[in-house]
Amino acid sequence: MAAHPVTEPSRPHLGWRLLALFYDLWPAAAMWMAVAALFLVAEGNRPLVPWSPMQWLLWITCWGLTGMYAVASWRRGGQTLGMRPWRLRVIGTDGHAAPRPLLWVRYAVGTLSLLAGGLGFWWAWIDRDRLTWHDRASGTRLVREAKRD
Repeated sequence: MAAHPVTEPSRPHLGWRLLALFYDLWPAAAMWMAVAALFLVAEGNRPLVPWSPMQWLLWITCWGLTGMYAVASWRRGGQTLGMRPWRLRVIGTDGHAAPRPLLWVRYAVGTLSLLAGGLGFWWAWIDRDRLTWHDRASGTRLVREAKRD
């Protein structure tokens, strides 16, 4: 039986990124619901007033908690839950795990990119290296690993 050649990780196309992002929406939504329940209890089971300081605090808490999940996942193994099925991994430019501050930059710029209608993600279509805004800003890369036998 012939051995399969070892292949280098490739740059994933936009579809893989979006699939992973969609998959990661579900654990994030579960975290958001748990946090919202705590805020609801803190408000005496009254709904939060739209645009109130408590609602802003809820949004900031959800954003920060999601960031902690993403950064911890990227730092520990290079992958969130949504990246695992599609063999995607975040790495630094040296090929190793990126430092935590750069991963926070990646998360923040990725958030801004989503708020801008996903423009930073769509940028990967025209970028010569298929990099998104958050890849470029953070000095990190997303790679798709070869299938293992």
